[in-house]
Amino acid sequence: MSLKLKMFCCEVLKQEALAAIAQSENSIDVEFLPKGLHDVGTAKMNSELQRAIDQVDEELYDYIILGYALCNNGIIGLKSAKIPLVVAKAHDCITLFFGSRKRYEKYFFDNPGVYFHTSGWLDYAENPELESQSVANQMGMGESYEDLVAKYGEDNAEFLYETLCQTTHNYHQFTFIEMGIEADEHFEKKSRKLAAAAEWDFEKVAGDMTLFQRLVDGDWHDDFLIVQPGETIKPTHDENIINAVKNYNC
Repeated sequence: MSLKLKMFCCEVLKQEALAAIAQSENSIDVEFLPKGLHDVGTAKMNSELQRAIDQVDEELYDYIILGYALCNNGIIGLKSAKIPLVVAKAHDCITLFFGSRKRYEKYFFDNPGVYFHTSGWLDYAENPELESQSVANQMGMGESYEDLVAKYGEDNAEFLYETLCQTTHNYHQFTFIEMGIEADEHFEKKSRKLAAAAEWDFEKVAGDMTLFQRLVDGDWHDDFLIVQPGETIKPTHDENIINAVKNYNC
């Protein structure tokens, strides 16, 4: 028997989510939320996700599934009043692109200093509507050194620029994750050009649709958390990443 699912998903995962939905036997209504939610701070991201969940007509669906991961604690505290929530046990969405936590963790630790690209990440890299609300923007992280000098003086500007604005100094490589569903090589070429411009290394790795497909198919053992009504999402600070606990504010 097929399930009726409501899905909220970051637009960075749009191509992969739609490809998986097309292969699923479940009935899935999906709503894509802007990538910029990651940049406006944990509280704002959390409130926007909870608002979306609260607006769901829970009589129409069996589950609400989330195309998100822990994502800088943006999903912590989320809850649903009448039907369960489902989300991957993952620190960030790169796990979904790699197909498993084990594979992603191995690549991450074997390749320090890597910044990941996917077609969706490159396609939705900028969102003018949310840019002004971003934590980085509010702290001056997008400003030039000259602008900071004008605002704060040379000594303060030097400190701010080194500690806040030079956010990429620990990186030296772009890794493009190819999912096998891309229409062409446009975004891979864009990633290569960005690497060349930054004088960084470049690598392309094969992605894996397994976790995307399992999320929409209802195959939720082991790698997914099911949050029942009356429960809320909490971090575990261990290999489980997140857990469902009783929400005493219900």
